[in-house]
Amino acid sequence: MADIGVPHFHNDAGARSIRIGAKEFMCIGAKPPFDHPHVFLDMGDDREIICPYCSTLFVYESSLHGAQTEPAGCAWSAKDDKAAA
Repeated sequence: MADIGVPHFHNDAGARSIRIGAKEFMCIGAKPPFDHPHVFLDMGDDREIICPYCSTLFVYESSLHGAQTEPAGCAWSAKDDKAAA
């Protein structure tokens, strides 16, 4: 149930950076089954962080909320995989 409270983000598009509306989140790299280990990242007082697995740069954008992203479509939920099955 952790995916309900903590947003999960992926970078299937290979974007150089992803703007997100959360400072604490999970990076999964790409959508399953090509995902890397799900890594919890916490920006703390910073406004950006790089995933140590996939090197995606995540930038906090206060105008976005929760799982919103720019570019759009970079949020992931386990529900997405169940719907696709």
